[in-house]
Amino acid sequence: MIDKKTIQGIIEKEIENSDLYLVETKVSSGNTISVMIDSLAGVPIIRCIELSRAIESHLDREVEDFELSVSSAGIGQTFQVIQQYHKNVGKNVEVLTTDGDKFIGKLLVVGENEIEIEVEELVKVEGKKKKQLVAKNLTFNFEQIKSTKDIITF
Repeated sequence: MIDKKTIQGIIEKEIENSDLYLVETKVSSGNTISVMIDSLAGVPIIRCIELSRAIESHLDREVEDFELSVSSAGIGQTFQVIQQYHKNVGKNVEVLTTDGDKFIGKLLVVGENEIEIEVEELVKVEGKKKKQLVAKNLTFNFEQIKSTKDIITF
């Protein structure tokens, strides 16, 4: 079986002087290798092709056969690394807490140990007949977060 750390070492060497970062690497027992990369500016398909070829050049199919796919992180997928949070500052995200609560709001701040989002909720305001939409900032420690993903609103 191909070692995951070997694959990660190859990837890190190939992307070290670029704006790319590694999101996830998976290697199954049947040597199916799945690599997900991203960058703050997005990833053109040519970069995935180049990385795929670079990884293949370091492996020998005669010694051990494998299947390889290299892709970029997509919309609606959960964040795996801190760089994905930084990439999405100012955008709408969905945060699912370990308690099972779901919050949708604009990602405002990414700290070392937490994030802050701005959510809007309907609140009864004194002196008003109708509930008013009020913005409120919520802070979540990374330990409280089960998953976070970007969302598209139209």
